[in-house]
Amino acid sequence: MKDINHVVLVGRLTRDAELRYTNSGLQICKFAVAVNTSKKSGDTWTDEANFFDCVLMGRQAESIHRFLKKGQQVGVEGELRHDRWEQDGQKRSRVEIFAQFVQLLGGRPGGGASSGQSGGGDRGESRSSNDEPIGEPDRFEDDVPF
Repeated sequence: MKDINHVVLVGRLTRDAELRYTNSGLQICKFAVAVNTSKKSGDTWTDEANFFDCVLMGRQAESIHRFLKKGQQVGVEGELRHDRWEQDGQKRSRVEIFAQFVQLLGGRPGGGASSGQSGGGDRGESRSSNDEPIGEPDRFEDDVPF
């Protein structure tokens, strides 16, 4: 039987993404996502944020990193990776989300609404001069076959 290691998060970036390259040229994009939850304590609800470090590698990382800005809402799909090392004689560890897919969601932090998949590809939307979508490009027709 195979174990399952699958994570799906929707949250907001806590900082701009960082892009680096290995000596062999592999692209590595690092970013952090805050996911807000609410907890009931007695009769009151309190908001709480959980923070997750994410790593995206390869061509996806290079093409999407410039769109990953602080405050941007994103969806992240991937798996958990546990990293262990020793530093100054002390054992250290961290758990990161090794992203396999990142999707830009919601509006941009600075203004107009936008949505796209990793790489920030154009989905065929028409745009006005202030870069906001015109019309409803994702609207389904009545004769959907399912």
